[in-house]
Amino acid sequence: MRIYLFSILFLICINCAIAQQQGKGLIITGKVLTADGLPAAGLLISIKESKSIAFTQSDGSFKILSTVGNKQLIVRSGASTLEQNIEVSDNQLAIPTITLKEKAYDLKEVVVTAQYGPQSMKNSVYNVKTISAEKIRLRSATNVQQVLNTELGFRFNNDLTLGTTDVELMGMSGRNIKILLDGVPMVDRSDSRESLNQIDINTVERIEIVEGPVSVVYGTDALAGVINIITKNAGKSLLNVSARVQEETAGKEYEAFGGSGVHNQNLSASWQNKGWSALAGVSHNEFGGWNLAPKTATTAEVNAATNRWKPKEQFLGNTKIVYRNNNFNIWYRLDGLKETIDTRLGINPNNYKGKLQTYTTKRYTNQIQSEYRFSKELELNAIVGYTDLQRATKSVIHDYTTGAEQLSTDAGEQDVAKFNGTSVRLTAQYFAHKLISIQPGFEYNRDAASGQRIKGTPVINDYAFFASAEVRPTESINIRPGVRFIKNSVYDAPAVIPSLNIKFGLTKNFDLRLSYARGFRAPALRELYYDFFDASHSIRGNENLKAEQSHSFNTSLVWAGIQKDDLQFRSTATGFYNLFTNRIDFGMDPANSSITTLINVSRYKTIGGTLDNTFILKNLQLNLGVSYIGRYNNLLVNKESLDVAEFMWAPEINGNVVYNFPKINGSVSLFYKYTGKRPGYQLTMVGGVQTPRVVKIGDFSWADLMLNKIIYKYITLNAGVKNIFDVTQLTNTSTASNGAHSTGGASVSYSYGRSYVLGITFNWNNPQTPKGAF
Repeated sequence: MRIYLFSILFLICINCAIAQQQGKGLIITGKVLTADGLPAAGLLISIKESKSIAFTQSDGSFKILSTVGNKQLIVRSGASTLEQNIEVSDNQLAIPTITLKEKAYDLKEVVVTAQYGPQSMKNSVYNVKTISAEKIRLRSATNVQQVLNTELGFRFNNDLTLGTTDVELMGMSGRNIKILLDGVPMVDRSDSRESLNQIDINTVERIEIVEGPVSVVYGTDALAGVINIITKNAGKSLLNVSARVQEETAGKEYEAFGGSGVHNQNLSASWQNKGWSALAGVSHNEFGGWNLAPKTATTAEVNAATNRWKPKEQFLGNTKIVYRNNNFNIWYRLDGLKETIDTRLGINPNNYKGKLQTYTTKRYTNQIQSEYRFSKELELNAIVGYTDLQRATKSVIHDYTTGAEQLSTDAGEQDVAKFNGTSVRLTAQYFAHKLISIQPGFEYNRDAASGQRIKGTPVINDYAFFASAEVRPTESINIRPGVRFIKNSVYDAPAVIPSLNIKFGLTKNFDLRLSYARGFRAPALRELYYDFFDASHSIRGNENLKAEQSHSFNTSLVWAGIQKDDLQFRSTATGFYNLFTNRIDFGMDPANSSITTLINVSRYKTIGGTLDNTFILKNLQLNLGVSYIGRYNNLLVNKESLDVAEFMWAPEINGNVVYNFPKINGSVSLFYKYTGKRPGYQLTMVGGVQTPRVVKIGDFSWADLMLNKIIYKYITLNAGVKNIFDVTQLTNTSTASNGAHSTGGASVSYSYGRSYVLGITFNWNNPQTPKGAF
């Protein structure tokens, strides 16, 4: 509570301190160009000690309100700030053209994840992947999974029992991936990252991905990497209103605007004036299920079938309020979700009664963020986030002869699991010298939970101090050491988490990045205090778990040798090696062999590399990549003498093609990925002796073809085909279960098959220029 009060009072004091009065002024004009002479569009322009702001237009021009006298014009481009003295008088309403140091390509590739501030991708010590709003739009995506499923290194696992999906990155499961919404951690009820598909895709400006441990900056869970979902801000116009409706089949199943198929609607609006802006939006996503059993199906018939997808419905709402001026900005965002997943478990033919289950998730994510620039050398950032998550399980016995319902009394079939998470983060950026920057920071996280499947009402408090520096001994070398100190209220946290990132500018077009980092994952609250016993589960948490830790080595080589007006080529090669200790996994309770618990497995490893290429020629953009990832053979954890390979390797190939037709305001896009066979080892009895054998999950190709066409100034049509190769299930030669809800030997459910998409988007802007911004 004291931290809350301190943060609120701190922000109020700053807001009062920077409040300024604005006098009557004149409108002045100017233009901003990049280092290669191209227009610099979308940059923030401001007058020092004034509330006046503006944005550069597509031709680099701007208009801004200013009082008479000697002024300092500020141009912000990425992490750089350019200040230029200007003279404003009745006779001087136009200023000379301003030329930036950055090239046009650098301005397009600005990243914020794990940076001291907005930074061009070229100058970042991390190898950051970005997925733009334009790419998301061209995909006609309705959730984040559809955006990521053709990216290298990503795999998705579906749990059809619970109706949820988890993600893998670079051979590591979702619990090793940090999911951020505008830099604030998302709260999940378990170690699967189902929150990834509980974010409104219509609010997403871009997605930034950092592969490898970023635990010094973001703490627990960031072993495999970080996925930062960055939301939209208000546009440059006074008022913007947009609406979207999209209909999609589920395989061959479809009913218009409800029932079978996929149905999405969105309505949003934004406004900005005099440094203030506001956004609000609502979305409705409905999936009618696929391959569902008839309502009259018996329990035996329901259990005999596979690859049945549960109906799911989501209502999402969001709002964002922002105030900003030259040196200060503050904003508040609220995201709300209600998600319902329905299950029919079949009818008992003897009494015509059947069990129905509903999983209802309610999530509210609040965040307030602020930045204040005291001077060119010092900037302070503050973030306060609070998430409330509830997931209710309701089971009823439905009488199909009378329609009457009563609650099931079976163990574990009525539950309300409650989770809440609080995050407070304070950082300072001090630019001590043009060659040295320092970032100290403090972070506090509180996690709490309750429910029938949680032992008691546990609370975990985590305190951390972290610091890093960027040292540039030469223009071509950037060295970033970092360290994090942790104190946890429940378990013995690692004493120190260090990292070291180095970027070498080998030549004008070659950049080499090397990094070593320690990563860690704190035992999740459910892993420590889980208590779930029913007819088919006997699982108990382990309060003595230790934190997972890792040693990670990453390297990347980037060549951006061609950067011309109509022609660009960029190639990135990466390699990684991760060694994990104290890895948490399910095992047998030593005190009772009938109970499953969680234990610290001794070690785990991943190794691999990628090659990613981007080619742009006028209206054509082509991406082609390949990866080869090896995962450690778990059998070697306890049986090092086995004659089996240490790593199990799986390839991936992806290719994305976008071609624009400017004359007709249209485009065609093809997104493709080949996911190779995923091998593993399994112990089987041969002649009374346990013998390892190779098992595999089958390979598959995924492709989406999309067409986009502007048919009127404000209206865009999109149509296409998703899952062109009609992938539904993957072969599986395993004979043992791989998880609580998987079935040994059964094929792996992956999708509901080829689908057809048709959508329309309306986007209207008020051409009137807001006051204080031109």
